[in-house]
Amino acid sequence: MDPALPPAYPDRAAWGTAPSLRAWQAAAMHKYFSDQPRDFLAVATPGAGKTTFALTVAAELLGRRLIDRITIVAPTEHLKVQWAEAAARAGIPIDPTYAAGKGKTSKDYVGIAVTYAGVAVNPLAMRIRTENFKTLVILDEVHHAGDALSWGEGVREAFEPAARRLALTGTPFRSDVNPIPFVTYAPGDDGIPRSVADYAYGYAHALADHVVRPVLFMAYSGEMQWRTRAGDEIAARLGEPLTKDMTAQALRTALDPAGSWMPSVLAAADKRLSEVRRHVPDAGGLVIASDQESARAYAKLLRAISGEAPTVVLSDEKASSKKIATFSENEARWMVAVRMVSEGVDVPRLAVGVYATTYSTPLFFAQAVGRFVRARKRGETASVFLPSVPTLLGHASEMEVQRDHVLGKKITDEGDIFAAENDLLAQANASEAASSELEFSFEAIGSQATFDRVLYDGGEFGHSGEVHVGSEEEMDFLGIPGLLEPDQVRELLHSRQSERARKQKRSAPVAEPDTVSELSTHEQLAVLRRELNGLVAAWHHRTGQAHGITHAALRKECGGPAAAVATSDQLHARIDRLREWAARKSS
Repeated sequence: MDPALPPAYPDRAAWGTAPSLRAWQAAAMHKYFSDQPRDFLAVATPGAGKTTFALTVAAELLGRRLIDRITIVAPTEHLKVQWAEAAARAGIPIDPTYAAGKGKTSKDYVGIAVTYAGVAVNPLAMRIRTENFKTLVILDEVHHAGDALSWGEGVREAFEPAARRLALTGTPFRSDVNPIPFVTYAPGDDGIPRSVADYAYGYAHALADHVVRPVLFMAYSGEMQWRTRAGDEIAARLGEPLTKDMTAQALRTALDPAGSWMPSVLAAADKRLSEVRRHVPDAGGLVIASDQESARAYAKLLRAISGEAPTVVLSDEKASSKKIATFSENEARWMVAVRMVSEGVDVPRLAVGVYATTYSTPLFFAQAVGRFVRARKRGETASVFLPSVPTLLGHASEMEVQRDHVLGKKITDEGDIFAAENDLLAQANASEAASSELEFSFEAIGSQATFDRVLYDGGEFGHSGEVHVGSEEEMDFLGIPGLLEPDQVRELLHSRQSERARKQKRSAPVAEPDTVSELSTHEQLAVLRRELNGLVAAWHHRTGQAHGITHAALRKECGGPAAAVATSDQLHARIDRLREWAARKSS
């Protein structure tokens, strides 16, 4: 390795300044220089240190004179600057102000940093620059090359002549029909092409290696009331089975700053932040909002709750990057942002988050949660508060699942008799989806928040019955210490749930229904999930197998989604299967 790399900031490996490589980075480096590929795709969970890996590869290639220039392509203007600063600390001067058509840059620079949008504006100019030098192109969060057809075409045209291309991503890919440039695809078991990573380092591995923090997902439910455009008043419980439009309306009602749900959840998140700051004094919190109006309203609520004005970051403000940098270095409690901190922005002290946005794709969710998992020292935990809706609960339960980019199945035979039917189905599904004019089709009337459950390591933890905000039952989970190892988190969640159950049983000896089937649907599901989690815990103590791995194995054998959103039949099947495993092991 290049001895010129300076040893600085070992706790911020993601900034490209570590004096020594983490195990996964060293393994990926070994594979890279053993294979000597022109194209290399590294998929690593947010916070694992992709920047360090890429800059170390770049320094080594420069040292071996296999390249003489570097071009870094990032999603945003802010990330261009962040890459340039990280590269400078690694001894590689990068110009983040370069623009297509600018031509030459100062000879003091070894490379430039540009955005995907900037490349698409003038790919020919970038291609000429790439051809003039032996260039290494670093494609940060490469899935953005598939965001728009023009971006992908621009990237392909500009960097096709590059000597080396290093693609990085830390979030799950989507499923669409736009192949990402310079990414290899291979057919899966179903015959549909999927991206093939040259090196993958997922959240589960990073957590086991203490590279990232364990994440506690605090899910909140509650009663929502809204009025439709037709004048009908509707009441529903957040998280119960609803149509797509009703689920979207219930979620927007919950996120309405004028209701009671958001103030209650923000107050709970602030309590959690205070608990974390007892052990991590500079820990900060982040609220991710959908729009600027909501962000300002949430900031006003937080000021009343915490007594301290939060930092507000709006995506179109020129000072956004400076505000984020200042918040990263001080000890202020809260920041409220509109998408600005959804990807790649490194604020290592963020430990508590509130997911207060209607964006619910796996991609955006992983990007958002990635802001909280960056570990600085062993024992730090992250807590993310989110609405108890099936989509988000499913994402939270599948943190450890690695996703590849799936190319949509195309109709190659014009005579395919199912083509017209598929089009009709697509149109029907599109009409059921929440429309962009949803905010005009209903009016939020009121909302009340209740604590639902904690999701951690594929399992769920909570108390029976309705848990009110501000109750002792809620504090059982809000008061979890901010410094714990992953195994300690799991054991503490189990113990607090069991202890509360014993107290409730002693104080209220009410005859319980004889069978699970006599309970209401949500109570029945809660009972089955608790039974499944108890069996998984017993299996862990018996075999040493991690809870998340056991849940994943059960899903693979029995089918169905994560336990958080599984049906009663699916939960029964997993319980029966786990009991079969235990019987076979005993015999």
